[in-house]
Amino acid sequence: MDLLQKWTDLYIEAGCDEVGRGCLSGPVVAAAVILDDSFQQNLVNDSKKLTFKTRMELDSYIKDNVKNYAIAELPPSFIDEHNILNASIHAMHRALDQLTITPELILVDGNKFHPYNYIPHQCIIKGDSKVLSIAAASILAKNYRDQLMIELHEEHPEYSWNTNFGYATKAHQQALIKHGPTKHHRQSFRLKYD
Repeated sequence: MDLLQKWTDLYIEAGCDEVGRGCLSGPVVAAAVILDDSFQQNLVNDSKKLTFKTRMELDSYIKDNVKNYAIAELPPSFIDEHNILNASIHAMHRALDQLTITPELILVDGNKFHPYNYIPHQCIIKGDSKVLSIAAASILAKNYRDQLMIELHEEHPEYSWNTNFGYATKAHQQALIKHGPTKHHRQSFRLKYD
């Protein structure tokens, strides 16, 4: 199924998505993307449907061929203080803050968003598999976060973040039981290490 190039022809659209909501460790990361009208890329899809290799290959293509993009992250301490939903939305706002072109319509993956700078927004459930700009944002956010977790793995190899990227795999949970949490873990999440 081809993804929609534009939601409407009337506005400058920014697609937004976040990654890392369900993780036990690491930041939540969001990206915002404004496509160029000539952007052509049949491989772009919901980042969850792509292999690591394909996603990484698409990363520079997206960055080089869109009108504007930005990526933002918020740490576990922010997530613990504001909850993961608010942190996810705030990360999207932070990404939008960094765009050098002001969008006239914000397209958001999911069903919840807080108004941003009086710009109209549209929540789209499974938007990353329907709209090209959201799919591109999902790829940039996921690649950025995966690279970060691979780097954090060097610091804490016992949690296997280079393969689970902070998600609650059995190995990650067993490492928590054995070693306890790090400063990169979200204390407000149910970490099974007692």
